[in-house]
Amino acid sequence: MYNIGIDIGGTTIIGGIVDQRGKIIMKKSTPTLPKRENGLIIADIIALCKSLVSDKSISATDIGTIGIGSPGTINPKSGTVINAANLGFINVPLGDMLKAELAHPIHIDNDANCAALGESLFGAAKGSANSVTVTLGTGIGGGIVTDGSIYSGSFFGAGEVGHHIICADGEPCGCGMKGCWEAYASASALIRDTEKVAGNNPHSLINHITNADMRKITAKTAFDAASMGDNAAKVVVERYIDYLCIGLTNIVNILQPEIIVIGGGISGQGNELIDMVENRMNKYMSLSDIKTKFVLAELGNDAGIIGAAQLGR
Repeated sequence: MYNIGIDIGGTTIIGGIVDQRGKIIMKKSTPTLPKRENGLIIADIIALCKSLVSDKSISATDIGTIGIGSPGTINPKSGTVINAANLGFINVPLGDMLKAELAHPIHIDNDANCAALGESLFGAAKGSANSVTVTLGTGIGGGIVTDGSIYSGSFFGAGEVGHHIICADGEPCGCGMKGCWEAYASASALIRDTEKVAGNNPHSLINHITNADMRKITAKTAFDAASMGDNAAKVVVERYIDYLCIGLTNIVNILQPEIIVIGGGISGQGNELIDMVENRMNKYMSLSDIKTKFVLAELGNDAGIIGAAQLGR
């Protein structure tokens, strides 16, 4: 028996057939084209599910459930997308609409929650009952797994760790608030701060790496320049790690998970990032207080598909 997992992204909808061991045996995608009418996006999800089955030459009876990871606030009990601004979905009964066409049990949850579940069951947090997955990308995403299940909160919005406030009246955030963790510890924030330092330090290796072209600065640039001994870049990286660890400290103090899984583009720094986090956490918590382990995500972009496929387990 297999399950289908669908990950609805801002640019691409990716689907996979997933076996009981969490292995994707086939994967396909289609453009999201999010500015379209809701019905057209849903029709593409239906077509993607059907094509996965037909292309793999398996019977529909070989599929147990279909899980959907969608951005936004999701009511997993009713299968309703309460609000997914990027898709233009507001109170869309996505579960019922898909079930009418696909004749399989449909389960829906937030995409970051699905990724967290995937890492919990088959990835970096496998074997732990309680974990938090934090994705450091353009923004900061998060998902909470407690006793092996997604924790959504009373109003289905739990896990939005990127938008807890770490600095009152601080940097503006894309959500409209100020001082959110995302405004300090996302890849976007790191790029912003790297650009500022590069502009104020024309002899910095940041400018050498990018040929003084600000458009070429990425979240990796400051780490690269710092590893080459550039003092200005070291300041950027150290300040970034400080902000990252402030948020992680809050998560540890509030939830005390066994494991915090760190994914997203910045996790590409690998074990160096984990070492920096573990060393800097000592600034905010005593060694005896830190029992949570920090690990790198293992499933990459497949986490959402794998986790979505397990929603009906």
